[in-house]
Amino acid sequence: MNHADTAAVTAGTDDTARSPDSFELRRRNDEGGTAPLSHWTVANETDTLTDVLLGPADNLQHMATSSLSRKHLRENPADIIAAQQQHRELVDVYRHFDVRVHMIEPDPALPMQVYSRDSSAMTPFGPIITAMAQWWRRGENYAAIRCYEKLGIPIYDMVTAGALEGGDFNVVEENCLLLGVGEARTQLRAAQQVQGWLEQEGWEVRIAQFDEFYVHIDLMVVPIAEKLTAVCETCTDPAIVNWLRDKGHEIIDVPFRDTMTLGCNVMALGQDRVIAPRSSTVLVQALKARGFEVAEVDTSEISKCGGGVHCMAQALRRVAA
Repeated sequence: MNHADTAAVTAGTDDTARSPDSFELRRRNDEGGTAPLSHWTVANETDTLTDVLLGPADNLQHMATSSLSRKHLRENPADIIAAQQQHRELVDVYRHFDVRVHMIEPDPALPMQVYSRDSSAMTPFGPIITAMAQWWRRGENYAAIRCYEKLGIPIYDMVTAGALEGGDFNVVEENCLLLGVGEARTQLRAAQQVQGWLEQEGWEVRIAQFDEFYVHIDLMVVPIAEKLTAVCETCTDPAIVNWLRDKGHEIIDVPFRDTMTLGCNVMALGQDRVIAPRSSTVLVQALKARGFEVAEVDTSEISKCGGGVHCMAQALRRVAA
């Protein structure tokens, strides 16, 4: 996506719909009991999505950000022009479903901005500004802060205890967070900092430690609908799978081979609608068999750079149907 394309996307968003809450850099109550925001809020990953934050693909580069992206870089590098076209098509899909798209301003120094999931994590109390592990991504946090200021969305707090990225922040149901720790991107000390904040708000927080091969927890576990979750059981800790089942979640098992093309990395839109990579045939067929409307998108080139559909979106507002 070039600068002209980004300008067109930005002009088409509802950036004028500001929150009645005043912007501030830290609104978290140290003792808990922080009041939820009145407009911009995400209680879970499966309510109806009305507003989404996307990152620009203007300055996308294929870098060795993970073992998978390194393998693609070595054997079959991403076609950046094709990847940018795939991103434009993804933006169109959100608009097709009447989701307002808000775009982070592009910065030529930030090659991974397209993966907007990672620089923040939305909660009912406002976004948490995360702390990126890789030096070439650390400026994404500042761009996210500027975007939230523009939208008038006050920030809950900022991670300071270590690295933590939004792909590991997985709200599996209301007031219940699955927080991934692979150490390469999200570190245990930072996860424990966020855990402490949200437990003070009355949340249940389950920390899931995993091998860094998968980078983020949302390559293995992604909520689809209320009590329905896509999981790669082959590589997910059985204790986490059992924890979800004990909560009444039905599990759709996504094959390991599909996770190699980020097939578990999908975006729930609410009301039995999902955006999924076209290559994730097992999950797509399972969802259609359950009556879901599935928008299948081609992510074959952009995913080589290190992230999929879920990685490229941060929900800003979801409402109960």
